[in-house]
Amino acid sequence: MEWWKDAIIYQIYPRSFQDSNGDGIGDIPGIISRLDHLQALGVGAVWLSPVYASPNADNGYDISNYREINPEYGTMEDMERLIAEAGRRGIRIIMDLVINHTSTDHYWFRQSRDKNSPYANYYYWRHGGADGALPNNWTGFFGEDCWEFDPQRCEYYLHLFAKHQADLNYHEPAVLEEVKDILRFWLRKGVAGFRCDVINILWKDSLDNGKKRLALTGSEHYLSLEGTHEILRQLREVLDEYNAFTVGETVFVTPAQARDLCASDRRELDMVFSFEHMECDQWFLKWFKRKFRPRVFFECLTKWQQELDWNALYLENHDQPRSIPRFGSAGHWRESGKLLAVLLLTLRGTPFIYQGQEIGMVNFDFSRMRQLNDVESKNVEKVLRRLHIPQKLRWKIISRTSRDNARTPFQWEAGPGAGFTVGRPWLGINHNCESVNLAEQENDSDSIWSWYKDLAALRNGSEVLRRGSFTPLETGDQVFAYRRALGEEALTVVLNFSDKPARTALQGGVVRSSAGRDRFDGHLEPWEAVILD
Repeated sequence: MEWWKDAIIYQIYPRSFQDSNGDGIGDIPGIISRLDHLQALGVGAVWLSPVYASPNADNGYDISNYREINPEYGTMEDMERLIAEAGRRGIRIIMDLVINHTSTDHYWFRQSRDKNSPYANYYYWRHGGADGALPNNWTGFFGEDCWEFDPQRCEYYLHLFAKHQADLNYHEPAVLEEVKDILRFWLRKGVAGFRCDVINILWKDSLDNGKKRLALTGSEHYLSLEGTHEILRQLREVLDEYNAFTVGETVFVTPAQARDLCASDRRELDMVFSFEHMECDQWFLKWFKRKFRPRVFFECLTKWQQELDWNALYLENHDQPRSIPRFGSAGHWRESGKLLAVLLLTLRGTPFIYQGQEIGMVNFDFSRMRQLNDVESKNVEKVLRRLHIPQKLRWKIISRTSRDNARTPFQWEAGPGAGFTVGRPWLGINHNCESVNLAEQENDSDSIWSWYKDLAALRNGSEVLRRGSFTPLETGDQVFAYRRALGEEALTVVLNFSDKPARTALQGGVVRSSAGRDRFDGHLEPWEAVILD
C-alpha cells in the first residue's frame, strides 16, 4: 500500500518545536502536546529529525547510540507514547536514519580504535603520508579537510562531515548487519519508515586522491555508486518485512540517478529529496548566492515533474533557509507565503511541510556569529576568515545561508519564549514572533495558517491533486502555470512570482484564489495564486 502518495508529511526539528520542561530545548513530550496542531493541519505522517542519543556536535546527526533516546528529548517510553498518540490521530512516525556516519562517541568507534577489536574495520582508517600529509586530498561537506588523526590508534579516520562524525565502512560486512538490526528495532516499535540521511554516499569505491574541485574534492569516489545501490537493496529486504517507507536525501543527483534509486522494480527507495531546485539561487556552492530568477526555478521544477514519476516536494527543511524571503517577497509576506503553499501542495508528489512554514516563519534576525549554533556555519566562517574575506562580507554570506535560519524555535504565540519555552531557548527566537505566531493566525480566516489548512484539506480530498498527471502550461519570467488531470477531471494552477501584476491567457472558474476572487479573467495580482477548475 503506497500510503505515502496520498499523505502530507510534516517535518519536526525536535530541538525547536516545543519544550515541555522549561530547559529551553524542545522534547518528545512537547511534540505529543502539539499533535492536535498537526491533526488540524491534515498531515498524515511526521518525519522527526534525530532523537537518538548524541553528544550534539551536529544536533543529533552524530549518533552515539541508535537504540537510545537523547535524554534532552525524553525517554524511550516517551517515544513509544508519541508513536501511539500520533497513531490514534491517524499520523504515522518516520524516523531519521543516519547511517553514513556515527558519532566518535559511539561504542563502535571507541572499540575501533583498537586494531585487534572486532570493530577495527567499522570505519575508514588510514596512515598519513610523508611529512604529515593527509591520507588523500578529499574535502568534506562542511568546508574542511575530512581526515582527523586519532592518537590512540595512531591513524587518521575519514569524516565527510564534522570531525565528530566518522564515516562507516560498508566494505566491512558486519556494518550492514548492524544497520539491519537497527531498522528492525525501530520497525518493531511501530515506526512507518525512515528518511535516509545523505543516503547516496554510503559506498566509497576507493580512497584515492580525487580530481581537484572548488568543493568536495574526491566526490567521484562516493557519489551514487553501484555499491550504494546494493546496500539499499539489502536494506529493502528488511523494510519489506514491515511494508516500511523510505525517502532518501540524495546529494547531487540527476533525474536519471533518482529514477535508479526509486524505480519500483529496483526495490531501493520509495522516493528521493533532490536538490536542483534549491540550487537555482546559488553559484555552485550554497554560500555564494545569485539573484533568484523565477523562470530558472520553474524550468527546474518542470524537469523533475516530467522526468520522475513521483517527487518528494519541499521548499524548506532543517538545512535550508526559509522559503518566503528566498523564493517569495518579504514585502509581500502573506501573499507570497500563500503562493508558495499552493506550489507545494499542488505539484505531483508527496509534499513535506517544515515546522513553522505553515505560519510563514522567516529567517533569523541575528546580527553576529556568536548567536549561531550551527557547526557548518562556524566551519565555513573559519574558511572565509582564512581566505581574508572581510568580516562584514563573511557575515552577509553566513547570515543568508546558515542552517540556523530554519532552526529558530517555533513561534506559537507572542511574548517571551514565544510559547516554545518558559526557560532560556537553546537558540534565539526571532523577534517577529510578536506578530508572526500561530495564536495570531488561528482565528484569522485570511492568515497563512488558515490558507495551509484549507489547501491541505483540498488536496486530501482531491484525487486529481493527489494522483493526477502534471502538464506545464506556462513558464515565464513571472508566471508559472500547470494542469493536474486524472481521467476527465482537471485543475489548473496559475502563480505570479512577482511584486508586479501579470496577465495570462488562462481563464476560468476559481476553486481557490489567494486574492479572494470568484472569477479569474487572466489578471493576476502581485504574488497571487489561483486554482481553476
